[in-house]
Amino acid sequence: MTAPAGTGPYEPDLPDEVAARRTGLRTGFTTGSCASAAAKAAATGLLTGRVPDVVEVGLPAGRRVSFPVEDGTVEAGGDRARAVVVKDAGDDPDCTDGARMTAELAWAADGGPSELRAGSGIGTVTKPGLGLPVGAPAINPVPRRMILAAVAEVTDRPVVATFSVPGGEAMALKTSNERLGILGGISILGTTGIVKPFSTASYRASVVQQIDVAGAQGERTMVLCTGSRSEDCAVRLLPDLDPVAFVEVGDFSGIALRRCGTVGMTRVVLVAMVGKIAKLAAGVMMTHFHRSKVDTDLLARVALETGAPPEVVEAATATTTARHFLEVCEAAGFRAPLERLCQLARANCLAHAADAFACEVVMVDFEGEEVLARA
Repeated sequence: MTAPAGTGPYEPDLPDEVAARRTGLRTGFTTGSCASAAAKAAATGLLTGRVPDVVEVGLPAGRRVSFPVEDGTVEAGGDRARAVVVKDAGDDPDCTDGARMTAELAWAADGGPSELRAGSGIGTVTKPGLGLPVGAPAINPVPRRMILAAVAEVTDRPVVATFSVPGGEAMALKTSNERLGILGGISILGTTGIVKPFSTASYRASVVQQIDVAGAQGERTMVLCTGSRSEDCAVRLLPDLDPVAFVEVGDFSGIALRRCGTVGMTRVVLVAMVGKIAKLAAGVMMTHFHRSKVDTDLLARVALETGAPPEVVEAATATTTARHFLEVCEAAGFRAPLERLCQLARANCLAHAADAFACEVVMVDFEGEEVLARA
């Protein structure tokens, strides 16, 4: 999975490709594109006895792209061929950048269909909800079509293609695969074939996918966490929930809330720090700092409504950060404004999701260790 929204040095309200162009960031290619290139190179080796140094494949939108083949061999007898294409993720902080996507192809048994298999370092699906059968290799539908189309450009004979990535299991530890029930390695992914630097689209899609998986597994409580520290705290607060019920939503609280309603969640717990909750309390569902600022008038209003001491009221408009407001509340030993922010955030979350479920909002401290307020 690519970096969460807000970690990349670009304007997040621009389309990813526009942002990349303006900042000079390089796009890259997905594991699906690399797998299709490796498969085509290996298929060429099967048919001709030689794996090419460069291979061209088509992306879903119709663009043709050439990939260098790092390594390729054909076994004696010519009944098995292997090719390696190294993934270049461009300037995206993708944990699979540099992965040596390896395809080993053999002719399928007479009359049998082409088959795609997971070798070492490629994950296997063990839970429902991913749109792939349990037990299948973690090769998403679009990459699967790309691979079969690339092979079909070389031969119409059915093949058995086994994909592997050295070090894929270690790479997968940096992704959400284990939580989603994909075990043994990375997934072969990509809907466009292109990796866009610091892609908000990929992060958003990951959030939606994790919620879909939890729903498909029968979970009816979803815990939305805005960061890793809030997630750590949430896991301690709700230790009886399956790990699949926790999702780090980053700035996409609004999208996650609506998706929870779509998949039938009956309870949603949102765990966040004061800045995100203050924005939700103001009705802002996309909480990236470039898109929205903390509403200091709102902070002043909740301070007055709760009878806060003068220093808390003053702090509401003395700074542009919710953190300072929280620190003054804590110093004064007065958390009622924080509780009021949680109440307002909860009401807006419910309204955004059309009251599709019960909702709780929990504010944690900046270390993710203590609950400061909840509603």
